[in-house]
Amino acid sequence: MPGPYSLDLRKRIVASHKQGAPCRQVGDVYGVSPSCAVKLAAHERQTGSLEPDTLGRPRGSGKLEPYRAFLINAVTARPDITMPELSKHLEDVHAVVAHPASVSRFLRKAGFTYKKNADRVGAPTQRCREKTS
Repeated sequence: MPGPYSLDLRKRIVASHKQGAPCRQVGDVYGVSPSCAVKLAAHERQTGSLEPDTLGRPRGSGKLEPYRAFLINAVTARPDITMPELSKHLEDVHAVVAHPASVSRFLRKAGFTYKKNADRVGAPTQRCREKTS
């Protein structure tokens, strides 16, 4: 996903728009869509700033975050549990429906890994050690 336009470009777009240039012309000059020029001008009027809004969901506000301790304890108690089993266990105990892939992503962000050994057999899930640099 591309990031927001630079603050310098945002300032130049809005300055051109304030000087009376039509949005389509501003878009052509700076290589952005006309709607971008309109939205940037509206954003500056509403907030007084051209800083981009933060992208994505704030950390710690996901659906599974309240169940962090439960999921970590379940994996620690039974390292060979599969993601579908863990997802079903979460649904049975807390009535929270979560796709196994979502549970897997959550656990990876929490520091758990799943590695295959040379025999192509899964090794037990382990918590990664924090890197100290």
